[in-house]
Amino acid sequence: MQRSALALLLFPLLMACGGNGQAPTEANAVDPLAPDSFKWEVDHFGDVRVLRYQVPGWEQLTLQRKKLAYFLSMAGLSGRDIMWDQNYRHNLVVRHALEKIIKDHKGPRSGTEWEAFMTYSKEIFFANGIHHHYSMDKFMPAFPRSYLDSLVASSGATLPTEVMDILFDPNADAKKVSLDKDKDVVLASAVNFYGDDINAKEVEAFYAAKDVKGDSTPISLGLNSKLVRGADGKLKENVWKVGGMYGQALTECVKWLEKAAGVAENDQQRKAINLLIKFYNTGDLKTWDDANIAWVQDTASKVDFINGFIEVYNDPLGKRGSYESIVEITDPVATRSMEVIQKNAQWFEDNSPLLPRHKKKNVVGITYRFINAVSEAGDAAPSTPIGVNLPNADWIRKDHGSKSISLGNIIEAYDKSTGKSALQEFCFDQAEVDRAVKYGSLASNIHTALHEVVGHASGQLEPGVAGPDVTLKSYASTLEEGRADLVALYYMMDPKLVEMGVMPNLEVGKAEYDGYIRNGLMVQLRRLQLGKQVEEAHMRNRQWVSAWVFEKGLPDSVIVKVERGGKTYFHIRDYEKLRGLFGALLKEVQRIKSQGDLKAGHDLVENYGVKVDQALHAEVLKRSEHIDTAPYAGFIQPRLVPVIDAKGEITDIRIEYPDNFIGQMLEYGEKFGFLPTTN
Repeated sequence: MQRSALALLLFPLLMACGGNGQAPTEANAVDPLAPDSFKWEVDHFGDVRVLRYQVPGWEQLTLQRKKLAYFLSMAGLSGRDIMWDQNYRHNLVVRHALEKIIKDHKGPRSGTEWEAFMTYSKEIFFANGIHHHYSMDKFMPAFPRSYLDSLVASSGATLPTEVMDILFDPNADAKKVSLDKDKDVVLASAVNFYGDDINAKEVEAFYAAKDVKGDSTPISLGLNSKLVRGADGKLKENVWKVGGMYGQALTECVKWLEKAAGVAENDQQRKAINLLIKFYNTGDLKTWDDANIAWVQDTASKVDFINGFIEVYNDPLGKRGSYESIVEITDPVATRSMEVIQKNAQWFEDNSPLLPRHKKKNVVGITYRFINAVSEAGDAAPSTPIGVNLPNADWIRKDHGSKSISLGNIIEAYDKSTGKSALQEFCFDQAEVDRAVKYGSLASNIHTALHEVVGHASGQLEPGVAGPDVTLKSYASTLEEGRADLVALYYMMDPKLVEMGVMPNLEVGKAEYDGYIRNGLMVQLRRLQLGKQVEEAHMRNRQWVSAWVFEKGLPDSVIVKVERGGKTYFHIRDYEKLRGLFGALLKEVQRIKSQGDLKAGHDLVENYGVKVDQALHAEVLKRSEHIDTAPYAGFIQPRLVPVIDAKGEITDIRIEYPDNFIGQMLEYGEKFGFLPTTN
């Protein structure tokens, strides 16, 4: 995805307090779809901007489709608690305490300490837990423990001493996901996928014993369970299903999915929904594969969805899926403008620089659409991907195809709310700034489409090679995302895209090359605290791609590092040679994946994607102090409101655009809090 990563009630917002302790308003609760008047950014705290997005085309949907989108949205939100608990075992306890304090604290709601508490609370709500959604580092309170004690006492909240100790100890459960090669990544990760005393070698041995050698259609072992130690000392899976772990939330999810099946657009979509229901009821991973195949084969529905345990980035071993939901409607106009990429998928595969044995001879079942998100939940909210390619199973993509989407209204919201100060600060010259302003948005859209449609769907494993989660272990996710990026980058400077009418000229490709190198070598470092190494899979992939081509291009000065006025810049001098380097790296990364070459994957990521030049990092952080756009952004979700007549029948679904982040978080906690505080 991305890459991968998400309001709908009859009830008004609960009384809530923003950072200044004032009750939220319902201003802009319903906004006209006029981009010039729409309020895109509604909050800003820490390193995060909170945005809103619009849903164009909603009023043109039939009532049946509106109901379908509503029921699917409610199903998605019903599983929201799951993501919180997956992220960390104490997250629900902490969230419930914060909700209680914000609603019921009887003391002053102003001053430095209250402001710091509200920022801390917003950071946790945004990240679905006490660890940063991207850096994976634990948030540390900027107020004393005694102040939190007073808030707990004043509000009647409950926060056990054990949890309070963890919140204020910088060394306790400090990293949600650790990919440090010098540590046991399972023991070093706080994510709630494994029992506290289980190590990586035990996990690998457990699943190696279950692996069926030579199976051409392997199930995704471990995708929907927590691995724990039983009373007999042996490892066992606590499966996430109705009647099992997370059963309360999944029961509610199934209730809404059953309603959605009743108003499905066609038999194929109904089949996919019913198989998903069966999966949640049984926990059977073969049924999950069947549901994915049925979902891929539904190419006609205007309203579509993603729901399940999907992306594995939060598992240091890349096995367990985080709960995620996206409900979407197709934008037919934008889809038509880019469908030429989908139609030429075999051309892209045939003309890629891969070794012949690693190319698919028959690319099947690829569908690509621009969509407008209606609702996101779990791993997709508040921080969301801008593109998705699913299913993740290599064999399903090979035999049955895949669906790729670009989230058009999400991309629009980013574009409308982003300033230009970062370009002025980090671009080498005015020509680079001008190219980015003129072509940057189009270049990003094309890159996303190529990444999702062609990148993730390209290449194949050699016979007998197990899946990447087995062969490439903790490096699988970053190598896959880098591989998809490299496919996009290789073709961004291909004249074929101009011939196809996808872009007007190769200046678009140059804009993407400029931005990718600028970000991968420098700008993304503003997301890290000084002294940290890179651990998040996507940040790693952008760095190892950029650092590798920079190093290999040094003899020909393909990219030059320029020091000017005490500032560092990276300037591309030869775009064609850079394209050749992207192609050479793509060929090697596909070989690594196709052959399961763990050592080569390790060397590529560790040598180029992890270590940070501390002097450059300090410089980037200093230069970023004056940039008016925060490095991260996420979204308040629209609220779908059923209009019900005297007979209790839904006669319409109205859409609203709330503008209070904490208000929505409290609303969700009240209406979708189905899990107990411990699992």
